[in-house]
Amino acid sequence: MFTPRYLKLAKHLLHAAHKLEKYRRDILPAKDHAELLDSIRVLETVLAGKRNRQQIGSACEALDATCTRIAPPPKDSGWRENCEVILVAIAIAVGVRAYFLQPFKIPTGSMQPTLNGIVGVPQPGAAPNLVRQALEYVVLGRNYIDFVSATDDNQVLEMREVKRLHFFIFSQLRCTDGLHTVYAPSATLVQHFGVRPGRTYRRGEVIARGYIDTGDQVFVDKMSYHFRAPARSDVFVFKTTGIRRIEETINRAFGSQFYIKRLVGLPGDRLRVDPPNMFVNGEEVREPMMRRVMEAKNGYRGYSNNSESGGRIGPRFTYLGAPDDVFAVPSRAYFAMGDNSFNSSDSRHWGIVPEKNVVGRGLLVYWPFTRHWGLIR
Repeated sequence: MFTPRYLKLAKHLLHAAHKLEKYRRDILPAKDHAELLDSIRVLETVLAGKRNRQQIGSACEALDATCTRIAPPPKDSGWRENCEVILVAIAIAVGVRAYFLQPFKIPTGSMQPTLNGIVGVPQPGAAPNLVRQALEYVVLGRNYIDFVSATDDNQVLEMREVKRLHFFIFSQLRCTDGLHTVYAPSATLVQHFGVRPGRTYRRGEVIARGYIDTGDQVFVDKMSYHFRAPARSDVFVFKTTGIRRIEETINRAFGSQFYIKRLVGLPGDRLRVDPPNMFVNGEEVREPMMRRVMEAKNGYRGYSNNSESGGRIGPRFTYLGAPDDVFAVPSRAYFAMGDNSFNSSDSRHWGIVPEKNVVGRGLLVYWPFTRHWGLIR
C-alpha cells in the first residue's frame, strides 16, 4: 500500500506488455517482436535498478509507444467499450430480475395499512409550483392531475387503460371533444374522482383535479422460496394464470397479472374466520403479523366474512363467508388474503393460489420514501 503510484503503473504496463508478447509472438513480424522484447527488457532493468523516477518514466513511455504501434486500439474503441458496458449492465439487470429481485407496484388498497395502493385525492385548488411537484413526486410518488372539460355536453364515451414501459399505467378517455390521456389507473379515476363512461360535463367543469399517490413500489425476493417453502404470514406475490374468477375480470390485453397478498393458509390447513379473528386448525393464529390484523388497531380492522362497498357491508364471500364456514386448503396450494380484509378481492372470493403460480416473497419497499420504506413485515 506504500508503493509509489508511478511504480504501480510501471508494473501494470510491464504485465500488460508481457501478455501482448505472448498473444502476438506467433503473428508479429520478427522486427516488431524484437523491438517489443527490447522495450520490455529496458523497463525491467530500470525497475530492478535504483528506480530513478525519470528513467522509469522514459522507459514506460517507450514501451507504451511500442505497444500502441504494434497493437493500435480499434477504431471507435470508446463507443465499443461503452456499448459493452451497457450490454453487460442490461444482462445483469435482466438476470437479477429473472432470478433474484423483481420490482412490483402495489396497485390497490387490499394490503393497507401494511402496504399502500394507488390513492386519488380530489382538490379544488390549483396544483403547487413545478419545483414542489417534482420534489413531491421524487419523495412521495405524488402526481398531480388537472383535467377540465373544454366543451359543453362533453360526455365520457369510453375509458381504457394502457401500460407504458411495462410499469406506468395511464387511462385513455375517449370523450365527445376527443381523446385524452391521464396518468392514473381507470379504477382510481372511477373510485376517487367519479369519472365513468356516460357522465357528461359542461365547459370549464372539472373532470378530475387533485393528486394521485402511487402505490408502494416493492422488490420481490424470487430466490428464497427455492431453498425454503412459503411460510404462513408471508407477504407473497403470485401470478393469476389459471385462476378463473380473476381472469374473467381483468383486461386480457395485459396478460397474466401479479397479485400481492398475505399467505394465511398452507396446504392441509383448515381455516375459519369469526370476525375479527382467524382460526387455523381450530386455534387462533399465532403469527405476529396476522395477530396485528386481528387486533383491529392502527388502521387494521380485523378479518371479515363480508366485503364492504361504499361504507356498507356487502355480500358474503364464497369461501369463509360465515363464522362457522371451514375451508381446507388442498395440497400444492395456498390461501391468500389482504390485510385490508373488508376491501380485498382474495381467496375468499376466487379460491386458492396454485403452488406453481407463486413468484416470490415481498422483501422491501424501495419507493416512495414514506413510513413504509424498508423491509416488509
